Amino acid sequence: MGIFGFFSKEKKESLDQGLQKTSESIFSKLSKAVVGKSQVDEEVLDQLEEILITSDVGVDTTIKVIRRIEERVAKDKYLNSSELDVILREEIASLLEENNTQDLLDFEIPADKKPYVLMVVGVNGVGKTTTIGKLANLFKSAGKSVVLGAADTFRAAAVDQLILWGDRVGVPVVSHGMNTDPASVAFDAVKQGVDTGADIVIIDTAGRLHTKVNLMNELGKIKRVMQKFIPDAPHEILLVLDGSTGQNAFIQAKEFTKVTDITALAITKLDGTAKGGVVIGISDQFKIPVKYIGVGEKMTDLQLFNRKEFVDSLFKKN
Repeated sequence: MGIFGFFSKEKKESLDQGLQKTSESIFSKLSKAVVGKSQVDEEVLDQLEEILITSDVGVDTTIKVIRRIEERVAKDKYLNSSELDVILREEIASLLEENNTQDLLDFEIPADKKPYVLMVVGVNGVGKTTTIGKLANLFKSAGKSVVLGAADTFRAAAVDQLILWGDRVGVPVVSHGMNTDPASVAFDAVKQGVDTGADIVIIDTAGRLHTKVNLMNELGKIKRVMQKFIPDAPHEILLVLDGSTGQNAFIQAKEFTKVTDITALAITKLDGTAKGGVVIGISDQFKIPVKYIGVGEKMTDLQLFNRKEFVDSLFKKN
């Protein structure tokens, strides 16, 4: 078994609550779309298209979903409108599967990757540093030793916030303070991880630099200094996105994938929005697996993303 255990009843309840606003919005609009209708027709599909777009699934992904439903309508000849939510559930789950987003019940740290180096990127305000703190708590709760590196040195609040999270969770934080060299912080954090035999090193990075070139150069430098200790570091580059910003999250994902090789996504603040469909759209458009979702403010409300559980909660009738 890996470090997070199976999808518990408590996690499921937290996920249901976190996606409640989106779920209620979708079902309210869906009910209006099919009222008085005995079958799925062009008018219903037009309204469904609008529902998905306003839930921030995104235009391209919405068109893809609608096309799939149209094909099922054509194939089955007759499709009862009361079955529409079931069809939606099936097609979206299928789409997520095709986009390499797996049913994550657990997360194994490769035995030959110690310490496992995780570099976290994302713009200011998306919950990046908080996500790192919650990740550290998840790992520590599973009995893993963690070292944090405060390499977002351009913003004093980021350094201070990570130190507070380190104190709160009970894990060491390597920090040189504000306006210091981020690569130097990353170097020392990885060195400490190696010297102490830590299981995981998590590196926070600058949320924004003046130009893409600066950002690309900075991230490249951080990677190079870490590789002096661990040649294949970082083992994972996690992009944190704020789900409540909707289409802004798409733009941020697009910009960051231009400057570095993102290997996984964490989408936060889904509990504060009725636009949780952004998870589906981003997964589809960027073909980068969604690994974590934030569904609340509690330390335990950062969850491994599970496709099946997510779709069940998203289309749960409240």
